[in-house]
Amino acid sequence: MDIFAFFNTLLWPIKQAIEAILVGFHTLLTALGMDSGAGLTWVLSIVGLVLVVRAALIPIFVRQIKSQRKMLEVAPQLKKIQDKYKGKRDQFSREAMQRETMDLYKKAGTNPFASCLPLLIQMPIFFGLFTVLNEANQGRAGVGLLNQDLATEFGKASLFGVAPLHDSIQSAAAGDPVEVVVIIIAVVMVILMTASQFITQLQIMSKNQSPEMKASPMYRQQRILLYLLPLVFAFSGFAFPIGVMFYWLTSNFWTMVQQFIVIRNMPTPGSEAALAREARLAKKRRASMSDDAAMLEEIVEEPKKVQRQQPVGKNRSKKQGGRR
Repeated sequence: MDIFAFFNTLLWPIKQAIEAILVGFHTLLTALGMDSGAGLTWVLSIVGLVLVVRAALIPIFVRQIKSQRKMLEVAPQLKKIQDKYKGKRDQFSREAMQRETMDLYKKAGTNPFASCLPLLIQMPIFFGLFTVLNEANQGRAGVGLLNQDLATEFGKASLFGVAPLHDSIQSAAAGDPVEVVVIIIAVVMVILMTASQFITQLQIMSKNQSPEMKASPMYRQQRILLYLLPLVFAFSGFAFPIGVMFYWLTSNFWTMVQQFIVIRNMPTPGSEAALAREARLAKKRRASMSDDAAMLEEIVEEPKKVQRQQPVGKNRSKKQGGRR
């Protein structure tokens, strides 16, 4: 079995699920009155597919955050172990250092590879989706619900009636008759993909890193990736069909919003985002206390009712004078 057959076998159940979700959204949108062969119908189906896939990965993303928190908690102890064996190159010292490090991870209930789990899970999904959309863009049937008729329909679909979903900037550069609208849409999407990726990484690097993490070599490596990864997205985006780029762009926007929510509500302890969250919570507590104090003051210090003095009549006044 060659490597391609192995990957096809591995991606087969993933492609089955992807086609089921994609065709399900397409059927729903068609039932709502949208044109079955319109490019917009298929684009919205791709967007729906992204939302379902990314929502299903939320528990894994939460697990990743918890693993990262535990890694930060054990960072001081890990540094002590590294300092303990610093400069020792013999095999006994290396084995002892590795054993103590693994024991530390075991006690903390985490490991360095746990944070990579969501990425490792998403990669087969992305490759499966890329294969499904690429084959459908070429009019080839899928392995599940995406039959030949739907695949042909998808392959002929055009956005706004002039931008086929199977076209890319690369096909234009190769001399294929691609409209100017296709190039404009593809370039705009590449720019948005690159910008969203950069913003996502920037908000993590600038707001959600503790001082200890910023002083580590890993932080310097992440700073390099901050500028390198968007360039990878920019250059690779020119080779992808518009239909595939819609998945990529929607997924990037999901990641950007998801990171913003996480950094705002579950920031890394000691980071700039954590200090900002503490300041917001303190402000809310002060506002709540001042409101309660104002209500209490209104209850306790009610204006006292002044008793009205009754007028004294003339006859009564004379009687009182006679008594004197």
